[in-house]
Amino acid sequence: MDVAGKTFVVTGAARGLGLAITQSLASQNANVMMADMDGAGLQDALALLPKNTGKQAVAVANVTSEADVKALFDTAESDLGSVSGLINNAGILRDGMLVKVKGGEVVDRMSLDVWQSVIDVNLTGVFLCGREAAERMIVSGEKGVIINISSISRAGNTGQSNYAAAKAGVVALSTTWAKELARYGIRSAAIAPGVFETEMVASMKPEAKERFVQMIPAKRTGMVEELADAVNFIVKNDYYTGRVLELDGGLRV
Repeated sequence: MDVAGKTFVVTGAARGLGLAITQSLASQNANVMMADMDGAGLQDALALLPKNTGKQAVAVANVTSEADVKALFDTAESDLGSVSGLINNAGILRDGMLVKVKGGEVVDRMSLDVWQSVIDVNLTGVFLCGREAAERMIVSGEKGVIINISSISRAGNTGQSNYAAAKAGVVALSTTWAKELARYGIRSAAIAPGVFETEMVASMKPEAKERFVQMIPAKRTGMVEELADAVNFIVKNDYYTGRVLELDGGLRV
């Protein structure tokens, strides 16, 4: 797909990976709709996009709300044109052990609220946005692509029952949609990032970050621009669908 003049919706676009993806698409003259819960952050992010490129817009949206998701795509179509691509990037972390044991006694456990909040955003949000994007593409006849951001944690990670389950589900959705939507000219794929240089990683204590980096064969964290390059590869390669692109510096081998 040639992205110039095409309309893309990017969720979780106010900062980090979502912002880098949006900047990359905008630099190639795509029309970009930036969605996030952080309205002020969206305005700041909008100011960081390259000028004299495609059309750009922002929308405050909660991806767990059917009404918000519908309104997001309504706005994208009315302001920017028929949607050709969706990058499902919005996500949250609420880490915790399944059960916490001290002195042989269970002293804490992951609450249902903590479990559900991550499932709602990281999995149900992907489903709602993906369903809406697919319907819009089919109705408009616009061939397109849905890219879901999974994680290296989809294979299971201590203290992340909720996050790992959601990110594994994201991969299952991606492969399922690739099979269901191919007849309409719609591709679906996932990217499983490892540790990237986001605000969360940057805030780590230097010694803790260094210990973590030494576990990565590439001996460094990923740059957000490299994740944007991975998105570009999938968008532009019309034969890539139903697969997961691993981008983790060799951490999961």
